[in-house]
Amino acid sequence: MELNNYGLARARMVREQLEPRGIINQRVIEAMDDVPRHLFVEDALQNQAYGDFPLPIGEGQTISQPYIVALMTQALELKGHEKVLEIGTGCGYQSAVLARLCDKVYTVERIKSLHIKARRTFDRLKCLNIVCKIDDGTLGWPEYGPYDAIMVTAAGPHIPESLLDQLADPGRLIIPVGDRLGQDLLEVTKIDGNISQRCIEKVRFVSLIGSQGWGD
Repeated sequence: MELNNYGLARARMVREQLEPRGIINQRVIEAMDDVPRHLFVEDALQNQAYGDFPLPIGEGQTISQPYIVALMTQALELKGHEKVLEIGTGCGYQSAVLARLCDKVYTVERIKSLHIKARRTFDRLKCLNIVCKIDDGTLGWPEYGPYDAIMVTAAGPHIPESLLDQLADPGRLIIPVGDRLGQDLLEVTKIDGNISQRCIEKVRFVSLIGSQGWGD
């Protein structure tokens, strides 16, 4: 597939996978149409990068299907000024989408090889507003908190208290919660000290490993 065909594939992804399923935020649509998803997967999988399914990225991890990336991003309701914490950098695709929509992204990954690959791709794409590190993501990144928005891209048995503590007021957190076979994708809001939540969709994510998630 030639490079210019990737742009056509992205446009088709938006038109056929995202818009019919309720992705209507124009800023999110533009970000999904702009970020080169194929650069975040292995060369052998690039011709599948815009398909309606997740793909393996190594170390037992995956890049979520485009619709789920767009759904979680839209749920954060970003305006452009926010400081966002992402738990689970993975290949970095979700980080790059968020970076198009907010002021700064702080992203935490526990697997060194994925962190290194993601950092190289950020550098290649000149994603200058992404800061990343290797650590236990369930503990968040308290040094730079509180965060206007938090996104967790792996599923835990509950919402880590550390992330709720680092969420600004008002603030919004998106996280899949459940068992290892299936989860509820939760939108959690903090307003005037009150925490509320609603289920956006039924999902299945890789496990959130850490001291406030699942054990190894």
